[in-house]
Amino acid sequence: MQITFLGTSSGVPTRSRNVSSLALRLPQRSELWLFDCGEGTQHQLLRSDLRTSQLKKIFITHMHGDHIYGLPGLLASLGLSGNSLGVELYGPKPLRNYLDGILRSSSTRLSYSIKINSVEQDELIKKVIFEDDDFLVTCTPLIHRIPAYAFRVDQKPRPGRFNIEKARALEIPPGPIYSQLQKEEIVELEDGRIFNGKDFCGPKRPGLSLVYCTDTIFAESAINLAKGADLLIHEATFSHEDSGLAFQRQHSTSTMAAQVAAEAKVGQLILTHLSPRYAPGNRISPKDLLYEARAIFPNTLLAKDFLQIEVQKHATVRDTKAHETHIMKE
Repeated sequence: MQITFLGTSSGVPTRSRNVSSLALRLPQRSELWLFDCGEGTQHQLLRSDLRTSQLKKIFITHMHGDHIYGLPGLLASLGLSGNSLGVELYGPKPLRNYLDGILRSSSTRLSYSIKINSVEQDELIKKVIFEDDDFLVTCTPLIHRIPAYAFRVDQKPRPGRFNIEKARALEIPPGPIYSQLQKEEIVELEDGRIFNGKDFCGPKRPGLSLVYCTDTIFAESAINLAKGADLLIHEATFSHEDSGLAFQRQHSTSTMAAQVAAEAKVGQLILTHLSPRYAPGNRISPKDLLYEARAIFPNTLLAKDFLQIEVQKHATVRDTKAHETHIMKE
């Protein structure tokens, strides 16, 4: 699974950071999922190597403008391009009325189908909102000024590694038969021999998992949702010094995000949704938020627009120096 940060600022865009959006590219299928869609997200997509024709699902955390104002324009552009086969949306109950009103008022007719799945505050305690053969998506309510939700994506266990040497030793012809055996199917060859794919595969490999958590003050529900995840992407709107503002506006500090990561025992933490008050030249900078978080949870990165990360098991910070150099330049 590969993630691309399309917007990492809170509230308003800055010269170097757009407002919230995150893209998830799924492995082994041409499919793209989007989490939040702040104003300008479609422009960010055009500047990236992502293809909007692959966009299948959009998850909206809450109805504040910096997370949704880019959605109508993106949907309209998908319709004009004519290369979408349909989009499914997940988000708070007002999302349906919001989109219906804008599309109707602007006389926008989409050339593809959209399906809106509403999530309810009172029915959610780590609820499953989507599941197929490969992935499971759950969400949970957070603590914010309006109903807000965190999302977790779990890749289901993958087949064990295929023992190709064993197959060759038994003179099993390569090609589609290898694929069937890797899926642990029973295969009969033309010479009458029968093989069980389970005999050629190692133990199932655990899938990858990530959690997207914004906007919220420190919340136990976030810890419960993120337990054991390979990657936690958590808002860090404020520095620890500005915790008073964080409680007032129900946003997280860098240290709150790190506490969630530590208590949930995640593999890696990435901070996003930074307040513009920490712009270059100010007394507190993004690198200060990073160092605050690392004092609690060392395996922490700071997001920047267009940063791409491959989600990995037991992820480690491999590009720390390069990342810190970028932060210093900010």
